[in-house]
Amino acid sequence: MTHTTTRTRFRQAVQRRRARRSLAAATAVVLTALAAAPAVAVAEPRPAQQSTGRGALLGVTPVADLSRAEVAAFLKGADIDPATVRHGVRGYRLTYRTLTPRGEPTTATGLLVLPKGGERRLDLVADTHGTMVHRDYAPSVAEDFGLYAPYLHAAAGRAVAAPDYLGLGKGPGLHPYMDTASSVSASLDMLRASRAAARALGRPLTGDVYGTGFSQGGQVAMALGRELARGADRHFRLRALAPVAGPYDLQGAEIPALLDGRVNDISGVFYMSYFLTAQNRLHPVYDDPADAFRQPYAGYVEELFDTRHTEEDIVTKLPGSVKELLTDGFYERLRRPDGGLLAALAAQDGTCDWKPDVPVRLHSAAGDTDVAIANSVSCAADLARNGVTAPVVDHGKADHNGSFKLAGPEIVRWFDTLARGQDLSER
Repeated sequence: MTHTTTRTRFRQAVQRRRARRSLAAATAVVLTALAAAPAVAVAEPRPAQQSTGRGALLGVTPVADLSRAEVAAFLKGADIDPATVRHGVRGYRLTYRTLTPRGEPTTATGLLVLPKGGERRLDLVADTHGTMVHRDYAPSVAEDFGLYAPYLHAAAGRAVAAPDYLGLGKGPGLHPYMDTASSVSASLDMLRASRAAARALGRPLTGDVYGTGFSQGGQVAMALGRELARGADRHFRLRALAPVAGPYDLQGAEIPALLDGRVNDISGVFYMSYFLTAQNRLHPVYDDPADAFRQPYAGYVEELFDTRHTEEDIVTKLPGSVKELLTDGFYERLRRPDGGLLAALAAQDGTCDWKPDVPVRLHSAAGDTDVAIANSVSCAADLARNGVTAPVVDHGKADHNGSFKLAGPEIVRWFDTLARGQDLSER
């Protein structure tokens, strides 16, 4: 597979981000409009909600109120098919209790989006987002990409719970990037907080949950689905899973694709730096940054991922390839991981190695040079070994973000079909 040059790819990345910000600026009046929610719903949570338990709702802040036409225009401006838009939406930032990776109490935020109109009792879409480095990219504070999926699904008539994850949005601390366990616990607790908030807002949830997510969130969606299927919370029933472009198999698919060129250089450097620095806080990946990173990057790479730097800022301070980023010894460790590196990789793999009793579709794209389609193929193989047939929906030449833009409306229509009780042959 051929790739554009590193410099060209960086220019394209910056242009995409600028285009997204231009779109956000053009629709700023829409995104900053506050919902006219009942006063009791936006005031302090009721005493019962102020417990110390996981998922306890601590705050509800209206953040957006869009008409049906405004949602359609917002999505169309991002090249997402708005044909499934049937309602306007209201968005709320939720603050809730959850746990750190070490099991200590903390708080997190997330975005709850409700349709304006439709059924009073709502099914819930659990939407888990992809890799985000700046805390203001997260759904509850986002202006662009973090809102596409939540608005798309809510405008079709379902509630959407979109967690920011730990350390993003308005949550404290650093983001434990690609730590599946804490991403799942924060997502599950976001579902619990959403249940309380939706009830207070007069739109109670049915308990049916449709899981989806993009990129990092695709992997989280599979792991969250597994927890729901195991009965992690009796109030929620998993109905379907439709993740997009998830890195389900770091050791067997994504790392090999990174080493052989199927993952483009700029993305590879960005993801690898983010993963290693975050995972080293949880696993003994390296004793000193210089053990893993070449100079001068070893001197400042950890500081880049403080949730305050943008993607553009980070990539300008890093080299053009993973081979230039890592020491020779650590680069070879990627081929044969051991110790803390192996533990960090193994802790994230295996999210597809279970037996869902609900329909599953795995969306991906052969043209994706961020998360190789081999990840979805591997996930489907894991599911097949457990007796589950999960088709890999290939969106062809689309790039990473393009795979979501094509998959999103298809997933909405599929969820619609399942909600009507059709397509039962895929169970």
